[in-house]
Amino acid sequence: MEDIAARAPRHSWGMAKVVGVSMEPTLRAGDRLWVSYGRTPVPGCVVVGRLADGAVVVKRAVERRTTVSGRSGWWLLSDNPAAPGVIDSRHRGPVADADVIGVVVARLWPRPRILGQVSG
Repeated sequence: MEDIAARAPRHSWGMAKVVGVSMEPTLRAGDRLWVSYGRTPVPGCVVVGRLADGAVVVKRAVERRTTVSGRSGWWLLSDNPAAPGVIDSRHRGPVADADVIGVVVARLWPRPRILGQVSG
């Protein structure tokens, strides 16, 4: 995932590019996405998020979860957990609300498709 998201203001629209295979078959490397930055995700939607190590990723927001240590946030998972080197909430825990950068609304290229609804 290119770090375009880091430069996007909250509550704006923009594009992002998929890097890697962790979201196949839903998304493939090179796909261009239309993202609503600053939107609140709903369970099941695809989001752009920032992991604790600063990596910007595209993952599916499965649910809100609180760990035994008290950390809470969105549980973000890959659609392709068998992809080599995949990192998601199974490895890093929940992603804080502030680190869910935006909601992916559509894949624009190369196979246009609406990916979900947004709230807020």
